[in-house]
Amino acid sequence: MLFWSAVLFVLGVAAFMDSLFNYGEIFRQINSVFFLLISLAVLIRTTTKIKEAKMEGYIKRVGDLERKVNDMNRTVENTPF
Repeated sequence: MLFWSAVLFVLGVAAFMDSLFNYGEIFRQINSVFFLLISLAVLIRTTTKIKEAKMEGYIKRVGDLERKVNDMNRTVENTPF
């Protein structure tokens, strides 16, 4: 994520310098395509990280609940009735 943000920043600086010194002759046609593709990559990376974080949360929650159930089963087995 940090890499793609740095690439976007460098492209922005390059586009600014191009428009300042060359009147946008170099980046005029391909700049928008670069920004679109890289922003799409950042968006996809962000959504996959959010999904992974949700799944990790679910796995942790299930593990905690399994431990609680095992503790309850041990408690029930050890109580004299």
